[in-house]
Amino acid sequence: MTRVAFLAGALVLTVLTKPAAADLTGFLGSNTSVDSRMVRGAAFGAGLLVLGFEFEYATNDENLVERAPGLTTGMGNVLLQTPVEILRIQPYFTTGAGLYRERLGNTRDTGFGFNTGGGVKITLAGPLRVRLDYRVFRLGKDAITSPAHRVYAGLNLRF
Repeated sequence: MTRVAFLAGALVLTVLTKPAAADLTGFLGSNTSVDSRMVRGAAFGAGLLVLGFEFEYATNDENLVERAPGLTTGMGNVLLQTPVEILRIQPYFTTGAGLYRERLGNTRDTGFGFNTGGGVKITLAGPLRVRLDYRVFRLGKDAITSPAHRVYAGLNLRF
């Protein structure tokens, strides 16, 4: 009886699960804390059904006149997302942690930070999607500007 239950469970899992998917995003956006500065970056992710993981790297320049620091982040994130697209849109929530480096003139701060946010991936055609994202970064106690806010749009390739 135990063998039959095990085989039935394995069959159900095999039929109901879909293979893991990965994606790559290149993005441009804005760090809106203090003064709006262009941010650019990339993210690589993989997921299964509702749970995904990604690594993201992003950087923006400083603005000395407005005393707005440059910020570089490397974050590992967990994504909770809908298992299927709804009208070609897949919403997600994300949170994660990693390293940051903030700079303004001769002042530098490197440390450990956290981020939380969310967004949507909108299918254009085939594996090509647009990704819209908003994040809040909580940086270390010596950071010049914390929290830092970022919005971006990017091209996302699913494979």
